[in-house]
Amino acid sequence: MQILSSKDNINIKNTVKLKNSAKHRRKNRQFIAEGVRICNDAICSNAKIDIFFATEKAVDKYPNDFDRIKSYADKTYLVTEDIFTLISDTESPQGFLCVIKALDKTNEFDTINRNSRFIALENIQDPSNLGTVLRTAEALGIDGVIMSSDCCDFFNPKVVRGSMGAVFRLPFVICDSVNDFLSEHSELNSYAAVVTSDAQKITEIDFELPCVAVIGNEGNGMKAETISMCNFKFTIPMNGRAESLNASTAASIIMWEMVK
Repeated sequence: MQILSSKDNINIKNTVKLKNSAKHRRKNRQFIAEGVRICNDAICSNAKIDIFFATEKAVDKYPNDFDRIKSYADKTYLVTEDIFTLISDTESPQGFLCVIKALDKTNEFDTINRNSRFIALENIQDPSNLGTVLRTAEALGIDGVIMSSDCCDFFNPKVVRGSMGAVFRLPFVICDSVNDFLSEHSELNSYAAVVTSDAQKITEIDFELPCVAVIGNEGNGMKAETISMCNFKFTIPMNGRAESLNASTAASIIMWEMVK
């Protein structure tokens, strides 16, 4: 099997760009998934693996996983440790990395079931926050995620890794704005997460189905026009001196309240 050792190899150069550039990921409609578990998750979720990279050390350590992923991927290359460090996005890489065809699940929102629960994210910027939200959403049985186009890239390597494979399975749609999405889906009961004193406590809210709860930017919250578009406003009551919660923490609390 061919062993790639040059950073100038076209496949290596493309993978480095996929790691670093959201623009390149959108243009090529590809993204990277790294680690033994995430690469196996891609197979279980029927994602299309264009290229599978592995180090010799990883092959020796995970021979069964290597054979499985190799048989599923279109192309497989062994790479040196130095080259893998170049394409890797982790501090302690396991030696497995896949280049995967970008997923399109927009059509899953064409018909909204009357029992659906969605979470909408507006201008979320931290990939770690987004990955955690996706992981929690899948775990709690949320039916899908709506994101404004100014959110961080859904296929950012940190999002893919933090979601623990939820990016492969959770329905999602990226819209120009959450406001536009709500306008087009008036059948959804919409709930805005705010920190204002005139909002109801989340513990007093009955999330009437089908519904969507909207969470805003980590620092600035939701846009005024999006809040106005929502049917209801709610807040998470807090004791102590904290003025707000981390976006992923707030989302976890909200989603739990939605499904309980």
